[in-house]
Amino acid sequence: MSLQLEMLGTGNAFAKNYYNNNALLFDDQFSLLIDCGVTAPIALHNQGKTFDDIDAVLITHIHADHVGGLEELAFKMKYLHHRKMILYIADDLVETLWENTLKGGCYQAGEITSLNDIFDVRPLQPLKPHYISEHITVELIPTKHIPEKSSYSLYLNENIFYSSDMVFDPALLSHLINTRGCKTIFHECQFQGSGVVHTTLQELLSLPLEIQQYIYLMHYGDDKDRYIDQIGDMTFLEQNLIYEL
Repeated sequence: MSLQLEMLGTGNAFAKNYYNNNALLFDDQFSLLIDCGVTAPIALHNQGKTFDDIDAVLITHIHADHVGGLEELAFKMKYLHHRKMILYIADDLVETLWENTLKGGCYQAGEITSLNDIFDVRPLQPLKPHYISEHITVELIPTKHIPEKSSYSLYLNENIFYSSDMVFDPALLSHLINTRGCKTIFHECQFQGSGVVHTTLQELLSLPLEIQQYIYLMHYGDDKDRYIDQIGDMTFLEQNLIYEL
């Protein structure tokens, strides 16, 4: 059965044209939302979809462009669709997501007092494949982003790497391609500045061509078109196109 990917957005945290870097991973039986940023509700609306069309959501880390739409998701599922969305999240992020992000807006005395009151929480242990559906497995790979804040990239179906926000890690990319059989890399890309908390285009261009050819660039700025001819053997991942995996 064919597995497909559709990017609801391909932009970075400040992008306006391309929306937040959130994705739908789906087959004929199951639909997984990868991250749910501020722009996820409008992006779904523009595609004629609602949160009720999604079976589960997976969160990579706690930044607004990845979790800023969760409050709307939770309220719509609870009060409009009358069910809890399945929430996949690293076990060490469960408390942080509630206490530091959602509690302020979602808390209602006697009704919503924990993350479990608005989601069917499924904590995931990193570095271990987890069956999300019959055709989707996910392994959370810890990757560096903000110092002392957990962030996880994804290894999907043992052959697709989907980066969260991360600093450049060529050793990891080489290991995935040469040792673990990775066939596709969806990687974040920062056009300007140094790679303090993100991976820059210049860093990705330093990779051997045999690795570049596997890479689709995402999480980029609204000035993407300026760089169309400057990305080596890599390819831009495009918003709202459906990719067969």
